[in-house]
Amino acid sequence: MLQLRSILTPADNCGAKKLRLIGIPGAWKRKFAYLGDIVTAVVDQADPNGVVKDSEIVKAVVVRVRKEQKRKDGSYIRFDGNAAVIIDPKTLEPRGTRIFGPVAREVKDKGFNKIASLATEVL
Repeated sequence: MLQLRSILTPADNCGAKKLRLIGIPGAWKRKFAYLGDIVTAVVDQADPNGVVKDSEIVKAVVVRVRKEQKRKDGSYIRFDGNAAVIIDPKTLEPRGTRIFGPVAREVKDKGFNKIASLATEVL
């Protein structure tokens, strides 16, 4: 459950160190972003040799959230931090080549199979 101006850690190796959420598609109806949602973010900090640069506006998929989220089977899933994977807005493929840490199953259910296959663990 992320709102505008939430801080995200990137879960890939595209060169960003910190992301800030600046837009949620359909935000006039919904105020929050959940697991597997595509959001608009700005890169707050980045490596100088990375694919993305400081102050660049990117699209990202939310793969981990701190707030617990209920699943259809009645169980809850919660992570230690908020994380996202930066994607290409046209192809919806990740811009990085590696994904660090676990990824929620909801990401795969929403059609991001490439992100789920690159992840070390799908919970």
